[in-house]
Amino acid sequence: MDRDTDRQRSLTRRTLVLGGLQVGLFGVLGARLYELQVTEAERYARLADDNRINVQLIAPSRGRIVDRFGQDLAVNDQDFRLLMVAEQAGDVEAVLDRLSAVLPLEDDEIERVLRDVSSRRSFVPVTVRENLSFRQVAEIEVNAPDLPGLSIDVGELRRYPHARLTTHVVGYVGAVSEEELTGDPVLALPGFRIGKSGVEREHDLTLRGEAGARQVEVNAIGRIIRELSREEGQPGEDVQLTLDLGLQQYVQERLSTEISAAATVIDTETGEILALASHPGYDGNLFTNGIDHANWQRLLNDPHTPLVNKAIAGQYAPGSTFKMVVALAGLEDGVIDPTERIFCPGHMDFGNHRFHCWRRGGHGSLAMIESIAQSCDVYYYELARRVGMDRISHFANRLGLGINLPLDMPGQRAGLVPTRAWKEATRGESWLQGETLIAGIGQGYVLTTPLQLAVMTARLANGGREVTPHLTLRVGGPDAPLVDPPAEPLGFAEENMAVVREAMIAVTSGRTGTARRSQIDEPGFEMAGKTGTSQVRRITAAERAAGITRNQDLPWARRDHALFVGYAPIAAPRYACSVVVEHGGGGSAVAAPIASDILRETQRRAPARPLIQASDLADGLEGQDG
Repeated sequence: MDRDTDRQRSLTRRTLVLGGLQVGLFGVLGARLYELQVTEAERYARLADDNRINVQLIAPSRGRIVDRFGQDLAVNDQDFRLLMVAEQAGDVEAVLDRLSAVLPLEDDEIERVLRDVSSRRSFVPVTVRENLSFRQVAEIEVNAPDLPGLSIDVGELRRYPHARLTTHVVGYVGAVSEEELTGDPVLALPGFRIGKSGVEREHDLTLRGEAGARQVEVNAIGRIIRELSREEGQPGEDVQLTLDLGLQQYVQERLSTEISAAATVIDTETGEILALASHPGYDGNLFTNGIDHANWQRLLNDPHTPLVNKAIAGQYAPGSTFKMVVALAGLEDGVIDPTERIFCPGHMDFGNHRFHCWRRGGHGSLAMIESIAQSCDVYYYELARRVGMDRISHFANRLGLGINLPLDMPGQRAGLVPTRAWKEATRGESWLQGETLIAGIGQGYVLTTPLQLAVMTARLANGGREVTPHLTLRVGGPDAPLVDPPAEPLGFAEENMAVVREAMIAVTSGRTGTARRSQIDEPGFEMAGKTGTSQVRRITAAERAAGITRNQDLPWARRDHALFVGYAPIAAPRYACSVVVEHGGGGSAVAAPIASDILRETQRRAPARPLIQASDLADGLEGQDG
């Protein structure tokens, strides 16, 4: 009896313990369910939405680039692209084979598509080809029943309507490389392109705009089911350049009569670059979708270097165009009076060396204006000796030579106007006095670019104000403020500047001036300037013995460069120009006539006149046709 009672009590305790445990367990479960479904309901709803809804970026429309009159230089065209979804296509190779009958595909294209298909999920679209014509789109659509998995998508393609005229300035866009990825998610968008050179690169962030976004509902494996919402991006800002497309076209066509050349036209008052031409050019449209190997090798191996913007990156000895710098340095330092005469017998003996003048018989006795008009070398050997190399370099830098100018475009080179310290630091050698003499006529180590020569000429023409060369006129549409860098005085004495300008007038208008045959014959359009010939290499004694006595007798690549700098009109200087013809021979015979034509056309077009009204530009003018 007692045993049964004890057993009953033990069973009751176990039942109570188990019951208590069950009640506690259900209580915990209930509390957790309450927490999940009530207290944390909003949080888990958001997590569920995050798993169900994806946010995708939408590439913004790139801003236009236009010239000073609103002419399009870089625009966006519709880009019809053919896409393939592998899971819808089924047998991808069979579909591509049928597609080839409608749209011929190269072997490398097919290999690329197969490679992309194999590396992505089957529902992710793969680009088969871009930039389809309307005819190709129509043929694909007609044959759509036999081409499962293929569809046409519409995007944007950058196009340069005047590429061969402006690519060196405007530049081009290209696909984002791994090195250019900065963490900005828009850069990782398929087909997104950024500026690679020129203005496209300089103003890339401004032109790029801000990406939009869309919300899409996806299933468990990431396939898009439907679009829930869309917010369009902010298009990039337009960039208006100082360039005059009509003048740019004229300059490029004028240079095309030579094998390789460059020219720059700049407003002497504002520093606006009106033309920046480099010949030969190339088509920037080739790079938009990625240039093919054959075209790349053709451009890369061209001995006339079409990929180089010679106007800002071509470095040339300035020759006699440098003599104005030495003349101004001598006047400013007071080591010569413009009326002092120096005798030129055709050479100058200095130490154990004889330095020859280009005129073997000599020029006789010359004052400064005559020395520039006739481009006497002996006069500038002597003047350079008096001034010294370091002071010559100082004045050259102030005029814009041998330095990196504050140009709003990448790719320029600084050239070189040496100093004693430069040679010691770079070559470990002392400067020689004879090197000063050679530098005095723009030879030796001295190197300049066509842009620098135009800036130097503009600063001489405007009375010595530091105009800043620039290509950007305004950013952000017709109501944006004009870019207008200040032109501060350089501190030169006006009477010294007047002497140099008078000498440049004598070059083109004087009876013995080296460019008198190239003077502009239209009243009020007359120009002043200076010729230059940059020696590439001397004719050797052996070559002279073989009958080679003239520059034009040499192979093209060994001939002298021809140069000319000038400004117009003489009465009220407004335009400065520089021309460099690679291996062209003499500056007076080759470069001066080109510069004369360019300055005549510039004045006829008068691009420095007041700009068109902003309201007109907003609609996109067609501009002048040149």
